[in-house]
Amino acid sequence: MITTIDTAAAVVVRLNTVIDAPLSRVWDLHTDVNAWPSWQTDITTASADGPLTIGSVFHWSTFGLEIDSTVYAIEPGHRILWGGPAHGITGIHEWTFTERDGQTFVQTSESWDGEPVRTDLDGMQAALEGSLTAWLAHLKQTAEN
Repeated sequence: MITTIDTAAAVVVRLNTVIDAPLSRVWDLHTDVNAWPSWQTDITTASADGPLTIGSVFHWSTFGLEIDSTVYAIEPGHRILWGGPAHGITGIHEWTFTERDGQTFVQTSESWDGEPVRTDLDGMQAALEGSLTAWLAHLKQTAEN
């Protein structure tokens, strides 16, 4: 059973931001997979067949890549962990949310491993960091507006 990101993976990125919005709003935006393309401009399609629960799978596409992600852990309003293989890359992505004085502190950590990652460590590190930076910025902008 997967309980956290793979800290021994070839690429690991950890980022965070503070969003001037209540946790419930940020959590609802982040976990409404079907609505991702409406605010997360790097995602072209996204679909989940129901609420996110342990073992549920959702489908999404970004930068021309089709991805099926499985929810490994979820603590509603606080933490979600998902991942799976895509195009030779095993990705595991964790998000945590903490409310502080009406603001939401969001932390994201993601690990990537696999042959495509190991053959281009610098490029994959930059790609993942750029992707997570943009995701946090889109989440912040949407939640605050």
